[in-house]
Amino acid sequence: MWPLCVLVSKLLKLEEGEEHGLNENGSHSIPSCSLKICSISGLKSDAILPDSLSVEVPHINQLYNWDCGLACVLMVFRTTGVSNCDLLSLVKLCSSTSIWTVDLAYILQKFSVSFTYFTVTLGANPNFIAESFYKDHLPDDLVRVDLLFKKAGGNGISIKCRSISQEEISFLILSGKYIAIALVDQYILSRSWLKDVYVPGFCTSSLDYTGHYIVICGYDTTNDEFEIRDPANSSKQLKRVSSRCLDEARKSFGTDEDLLLISLENTLSGEKFSSANSDDCQ
Repeated sequence: MWPLCVLVSKLLKLEEGEEHGLNENGSHSIPSCSLKICSISGLKSDAILPDSLSVEVPHINQLYNWDCGLACVLMVFRTTGVSNCDLLSLVKLCSSTSIWTVDLAYILQKFSVSFTYFTVTLGANPNFIAESFYKDHLPDDLVRVDLLFKKAGGNGISIKCRSISQEEISFLILSGKYIAIALVDQYILSRSWLKDVYVPGFCTSSLDYTGHYIVICGYDTTNDEFEIRDPANSSKQLKRVSSRCLDEARKSFGTDEDLLLISLENTLSGEKFSSANSDDCQ
């Protein structure tokens, strides 16, 4: 068990005597990363966190080559007690098979799941047109996605236009209060276990960007590894991925570093979901 500020320093490999690690009187300062974590989670800088933690998240396989984000949302629902939906019901809620993170945000909000949306671009990034993954849908998506962003605040959706670091993610996971849905480059993420991954229509020989959603649900400080649920993983087992690999996959051009940070504390119970939204997934 480690205090938050000590774990931050440990992960950032701050050594005693470094200029940014000491105050004028020689005492250790709290890294700025620690302050950001506290502002997001409400944790105190001296909060005690475990060396590793894994949140139990039921595995859901995607059905098509475009519904990985919906499968991740369903995994979040199962974790937070929403039981009146299945994947086909979520598919019916979507007006398009081109699913963006903001689409997932609206679905989470519809079912009163508490979350914060992090991204480095507000709206659809027109520069993605050069990527083969986006070229067929982006011209039609630009107006629709931009409109969803503009209406987000009025619909109670919290969007933070900034990058969220792997250090912040690791400590938020270790707090036991959060899991996350992240947009990644599937090729970068899955290089180490391609034999276990099957997505209809996905060619593993391609080096082009391929957008894919996963659920981040655990972290191990000792090995600096995250535990993830991958809806494309046919084995349905938790996967471990190095912090460096996940960071590279999350920050690949095409992701906008999109991440939905799900609060496990402030989300309503499954009974309240069922009574408040009984017709949403019928």
